[in-house]
Amino acid sequence: MDTGGWARNTASELDIMDAATASAADQGGRTPLRESPGTHQKALQINLDKATYGTFAEIGAGQEVARWFFRVGGAAGTIAKTMSAYDMTFSDAIYGPAERYVSRQRLQTMLDREYGLLLERLRAQRGRGTRFFVFADTVVARSYLRKDESHGWMGIRFQAEPKSEPSEIIIHLRMLDRENVPQQEALGIMGVNLIYGALYRHLEPEQLIGTLLDGLTHERVEVDMIKFSGPAFPRVDNRLMSLQLVQQGLAGAAMFTPEGEVIQPAEVLYKKAILAERGTFRPVTRATVDLLRCALAQFTQEPRVQGEEVVVLLEMTLSTLRDGGAIDHRDFLDRVDTIGTLGRMVLVSSFAQHYRLSTFLQRHTQGPVALALGAPTLRAIFHEAHYTDLEGGILEALGRLFRNSLKLYVYPYQDETTGEIITADNLRVAPQLQHLYAHLHENRQIQMLRGIDESCLPCYAQRVLAKIRTHDPSWEQMVPVQVAQMIKARRLFNYQPC
Repeated sequence: MDTGGWARNTASELDIMDAATASAADQGGRTPLRESPGTHQKALQINLDKATYGTFAEIGAGQEVARWFFRVGGAAGTIAKTMSAYDMTFSDAIYGPAERYVSRQRLQTMLDREYGLLLERLRAQRGRGTRFFVFADTVVARSYLRKDESHGWMGIRFQAEPKSEPSEIIIHLRMLDRENVPQQEALGIMGVNLIYGALYRHLEPEQLIGTLLDGLTHERVEVDMIKFSGPAFPRVDNRLMSLQLVQQGLAGAAMFTPEGEVIQPAEVLYKKAILAERGTFRPVTRATVDLLRCALAQFTQEPRVQGEEVVVLLEMTLSTLRDGGAIDHRDFLDRVDTIGTLGRMVLVSSFAQHYRLSTFLQRHTQGPVALALGAPTLRAIFHEAHYTDLEGGILEALGRLFRNSLKLYVYPYQDETTGEIITADNLRVAPQLQHLYAHLHENRQIQMLRGIDESCLPCYAQRVLAKIRTHDPSWEQMVPVQVAQMIKARRLFNYQPC
């Protein structure tokens, strides 16, 4: 069947081969900043780009990405090989054994092997004028036998220029459609978007992230991890790319290690006990550390937690990163770097309400979950005005928050005016909520932290910032030593030496 002529006619009809687009490969992937083309147009443009050639390896949910390139015509200009090793014995024979077949490890093995084969067999023949690429995914979609979470790993290794060293983008996605066929369709569209973005948008990684959902909606797909690597991304900080996932609505939260390595939450949280401290961390203070110390000591004494591994997270929301408008990326990284001195993982989320954070964490584990917070934050949780968007109001919100016996560990707060120390035991809430609060408190779902260091009570972040800005050296006594050293050495948070 001759599809080439049809493809050329269709290209003309769709008007996608204008001069700027046709020369994209010669410009190192630069394309004009304009409205993104549709999935059909993207696949056809790649097929008609004589400078791109690659392999598709897909496991699970069908060969939905490769199918787009066959469907639009002209696939012979793009596809060197497609394959799908569904049987585990065949898969292990090709890629080696794996503990989990839907994993980052398996995806990386697929990319390594297929890219090596592509170069071995075709570099001498057409390497001078071709940008080689390998697209791979390993996915578990909804089926008659499996009703659990549908998710997968997807990645592309590609050359930005012929004969250049390869670069790579990998993502983890969750497919949210309830039926198998729509999930397969979403997977195919996402794969085309990723390939197109890598080949033609790699110079604008933030914009590339935004185009991953072209032709899709947030209700159908979530991308909760992305990692860029290689010479096409020399100045990309993957922590900022994680932040972009949350800012642009592709994910509710993103996560990375103290060393800045982006991770998919389930990789770390699955079946673990989780303790999360929510704060601004601008900067980390002695109170931050004391709160976490006391909460961890109390949490590990819980019967369900004893002897279990506990994952500790420090979580920031987008609302705490904004200073009256746009997010200051430098300020965000400064906070993350100071958290890194504590050796703790960071979660950045869009969860303004605590019950949404609770729901997210409990989605990733069957283990116990606890949140550590200050008394002013606990008081805010009991403000009914925060839940007008819920039909059940505050009762619905608290029901979601305390699901599966979640614990709140509460650090006291000292009122600057009166000197009164406010704890979970003496916190005052609205009269109509007193019985509800008492019930949660008496059942130990809200607990006052024991064994605190009272000298840490004045060490809250706003006071530290104020002292830094007024050149009051006493701020150094209010933060951990390693944090003070980093602030001074790198002049974080507007610090200026006297």
